[in-house]
Amino acid sequence: MDFQGKVALITGGGGGIGRAAALGFALRGANVMVVDADADTGRASADIIGQRGGTVGFVQADVTRSGSVRDYVEQTLAAYGRIDCFFNNAGIEGVVTPTQDYEEEVFDKVIAVNLKGVFLGLRHVLPVMIRQGGGTIVNTASVAGLFGSPGMPAYAASKHGVLGITKVAAADVAALGVRVNAVCPGPVDTRMMRSLEAQRNPNDPASVQRAYSMGIPTGRYAQPEEIAGAVLYLCSDLSGDVTGTHIVIDGGRSGTGGVAPVRKA
Repeated sequence: MDFQGKVALITGGGGGIGRAAALGFALRGANVMVVDADADTGRASADIIGQRGGTVGFVQADVTRSGSVRDYVEQTLAAYGRIDCFFNNAGIEGVVTPTQDYEEEVFDKVIAVNLKGVFLGLRHVLPVMIRQGGGTIVNTASVAGLFGSPGMPAYAASKHGVLGITKVAAADVAALGVRVNAVCPGPVDTRMMRSLEAQRNPNDPASVQRAYSMGIPTGRYAQPEEIAGAVLYLCSDLSGDVTGTHIVIDGGRSGTGGVAPVRKA
């Protein structure tokens, strides 16, 4: 997976998965543009890449606003001249509340970031890739886009939507040299899971992690670098005929129907 001379654009690049992907691209030779709403975490990712000898820039952006998305695309083009790989990754978890109690304002915010943000990224990056004759895009969905997740109606709805728009976009541009796929992580050892654990059991969030882990055949959360590995594969020439699909990275949980493995005491 050699990205020498290529340009990788990553939204949500200040978070765990985004940072791991940005570093992974950089260490394999790509020029990287990190995008995040949080300037501190975004710049921290850029600093880490710079310290490792990578070529990197940072743009603070709101992925829910078309003008802001257009700006991060234009800044990437101004810096590097093209966009070869786009990891359309920015997302938020929202709150954990039953559907009947879920606040409309929170629902709208989650949909705006997780789904509209993905659409706007596609809307502004696809024309660039079509003009240059090719490119690869990976959208971040979730296993919550394949099944339900109690107390997370907005998150699950947004991630189902990401899978839908991934398939449509892939079909729209397949003959134009652009590939569009998605990754569907299960629980990953990141800030988002700490937030969800604390929301599900504020008095003992560690018990939530133990319970989740017991339901995963591998017995653990994925590491951000393991999700990044799938992203890098989907952006590489190794997956040259792969488009309109998704890769599940969840330690085998969905493949076993969510049945907890038998473990020795």
